[in-house]
Amino acid sequence: MLSRENVNEAIEVPPEWAPQRAVWTAWPADPWEWNGDLEAPRRDVAALIRVLADSGHVCLLVNGSEAEGSARAALGGAAEIIPARYGDIWLRDTGPIFARAAGRPAALRFKTNSWGGKFGLADDATVGGDVARLAGVPELPFGFVLEGGAIDHDGRGTFLATRQTLLNANRNGWTEASAEDALASALGAKKIVWIDEGLLNDHTDGHIDNLVRFVAPGLVVCQSPAGADDPNAPVLEAAVRSLEAASSADGSRLDIVRIPGPGRFINALGETAPASHMNFTIANGLVAVPVYGTASQDKALGMLRELFSGRKVIGLASHGLLGSGDAGGGSFHCITQQEPIL
Repeated sequence: MLSRENVNEAIEVPPEWAPQRAVWTAWPADPWEWNGDLEAPRRDVAALIRVLADSGHVCLLVNGSEAEGSARAALGGAAEIIPARYGDIWLRDTGPIFARAAGRPAALRFKTNSWGGKFGLADDATVGGDVARLAGVPELPFGFVLEGGAIDHDGRGTFLATRQTLLNANRNGWTEASAEDALASALGAKKIVWIDEGLLNDHTDGHIDNLVRFVAPGLVVCQSPAGADDPNAPVLEAAVRSLEAASSADGSRLDIVRIPGPGRFINALGETAPASHMNFTIANGLVAVPVYGTASQDKALGMLRELFSGRKVIGLASHGLLGSGDAGGGSFHCITQQEPIL
């Protein structure tokens, strides 16, 4: 294990679009976590893995013999299937962030507190260390709570985050200044672009990866409201105003592209769900985008294809991962963690 005392050089975290050795994800395993229905989220995860397998190596964690058997039956050789213990499948938040520290590979490990104490699941606090061990990358631990979906960055020191998550009293009790100091020390952040709030009913208290994403240095993509009844219209417009007033770490203005959002999306329990095309995951040569059968999705995918002209952009159904009630609430970015070539 590395320590801050023997890491004297700046930590460098490659952007998501950097070349990847593998993508890590996990198989839905506990029916209780999915309202008794594992079939729907497993269908979405399997479809994602089959797509990712065309672009590189996929490491799939499976918790228990039933999960392992069902994953092997569904996927065959599309992924390296690895028995492991985990709470739920949200490895973006519970897994390590792979980086370079003192010129060496490192798995940055942060504390977890069940998304502010809301979803306490066994083994969520340890799965990040297991992923680091399985990847053969030494851990570099930090003493504060941070979920990977709470930040997005451009690989050059500019980070995106919401105040709703990072400054929430249910995490670290940070001020903006203390949050910026922590991210500078742990991730090499040079500039934080702050957005006030995330999407309505987001279980994570407004993670940025459901709202605004970098697609290249200085270039961000976010959503436009889809109609007068879009419940996130005020949040989306406020996010754009914050982006327009912000600058990158090098002092340049951000380029902003808006794509149509899914709009009001009602789940099986009649709740307004945080459906978002922003929860895409970037892999070698492709981008997997969650879609929900809405009228705007074809235009959204077309615009993302223009932004990611060097990658294949694929829309995949994500209703099962979105779920309802306490189950689900995320999509492809939430369940994956890239391991770049370090």
